[in-house]
Amino acid sequence: MILEVAILHVIPGQSLEFEDHFKQASKIISSMKGYINHELQKCMEDPNKYILLVKWETLEDHTQGFRGSQEYLEWKKLLHHFYDPFPIVEHFEKIEP
Repeated sequence: MILEVAILHVIPGQSLEFEDHFKQASKIISSMKGYINHELQKCMEDPNKYILLVKWETLEDHTQGFRGSQEYLEWKKLLHHFYDPFPIVEHFEKIEP
């Protein structure tokens, strides 16, 4: 399992519209192969800043499967115009004690 982490900076004044679009986009990502779950959290100190956490079975499920899909084009259409700057997406793996 891997964790995708993205810090999302939404253009000021567009947070409510972004959140509405994200609800639609959630249906897309949750239908993808390898998807486990996701959550979107809003920053308490900065109302235009969010963190997106997505769990995938494998890195390739995200980087090749989702990003290489037709569904990703719809995801982009719904969300990418809200970001400034465009988010950096990183992937993490759990370290067992």
